[in-house]
Amino acid sequence: MSRRVAIVGAGPSGCFVAQALLKARPELQVDVLDRLPVPYGLVRYGVAADHQGTKAITRQFSRLFERQGARFFGNVAIGRDLTLEALREAYDAVVIATGLAADRRLGVPGDDLAGVYGAGRITRALYEHPDAEPLPPLGPRPLIVGNGNVAIDLLRLLAKTPGELDGSDLGPGPTAWLAGSGIEEITILGRSPASAARFDAVMLKELVRLGGVSISVEDLGTAETEEGTRTLEALAALRGHGTGARRIRFVFARRPLAVEGAGHVTGLLCAAPDGGEERFAATSILTAIGFDGETATAQSGSAVRMAPGLYGAGWFARGPRGTIPDNRADAQALASLILADLDAMPATGQRGELLACLPGVVTYDGWTRIDAAETATPPPGRCRAKIADRAAMLSLAAGGDQKESH
Repeated sequence: MSRRVAIVGAGPSGCFVAQALLKARPELQVDVLDRLPVPYGLVRYGVAADHQGTKAITRQFSRLFERQGARFFGNVAIGRDLTLEALREAYDAVVIATGLAADRRLGVPGDDLAGVYGAGRITRALYEHPDAEPLPPLGPRPLIVGNGNVAIDLLRLLAKTPGELDGSDLGPGPTAWLAGSGIEEITILGRSPASAARFDAVMLKELVRLGGVSISVEDLGTAETEEGTRTLEALAALRGHGTGARRIRFVFARRPLAVEGAGHVTGLLCAAPDGGEERFAATSILTAIGFDGETATAQSGSAVRMAPGLYGAGWFARGPRGTIPDNRADAQALASLILADLDAMPATGQRGELLACLPGVVTYDGWTRIDAAETATPPPGRCRAKIADRAAMLSLAAGGDQKESH
């Protein structure tokens, strides 16, 4: 009798686990559910709008549903539409792959002032997540705290000219917000030395293609590792690039001490490398320093068994570390653990259908109707007109017209 596996979360981690399971055991019934009406999670709402090459992995994920036999059930939320206990009773194994969404705070006095925004809040709004808050004004001198690729994504999008966004899927609202931002200078501040920055060198090299900017890089220092040397070389290649009016300033080895301002951000006080203090003026502060939330703890390696028949995957399992390719390797390890556990389980009787009977559920066919509507007539310079309204998505998925929900 076919075993049944439910995966909660249709982002990269969830899809990779489903792929690995069905590649090893094509006879499995694998159902992937998500609280949003659409699949692909982080790829759709976290990967930068101008990184369409990275987003192309969704073509691979589509084969999971079109050829490998997995089923998609969107608009299904644990705790709202069904309980985790009910899901576990209906399946032999349940995988939680919901990721993390809460921005980590700076943890210094003043980090709750108006004008301090987590990167997740900003990117969800830029990439038109249906639950996103409105995009806030950043003022002429935003400051980004962070030394990872999310920080670089923010920097690059804030620094681009409208023409440099051609080919992206950035919507008209975010496009107008960027065009009217009035940004004069962007400081990107790292708490660690430059050699320890976690930027991907390829991401840094993209910045040399920006027009309309001038880039300064301070405090490069030296490197003790091969990876650190590559990072310093990529940063050094940026130093002095461009003569444009919009200034980009990289600084490193500054430890935030306090966000300054009376009611609204005016700057960031930091500990300087020489032991003194240094102030950086800012009209807003964007924190790209990771995410907080409840995670499962790996018992061994990257395969997480939280309870018999209950598993964790991706960022939910290990915290906000690693890239999309890293999730693939972790998913393969987790799939091996699940399959070994299934082999050791006694056979169970046939269970009734659970997810397909829920009201408002969006199947994979429903998602393809949303996808077709988004890609049919994109605006000039865009590859997709992403639908951000949940009701409009549900209407399209059910076979209606997007306009019916307005």
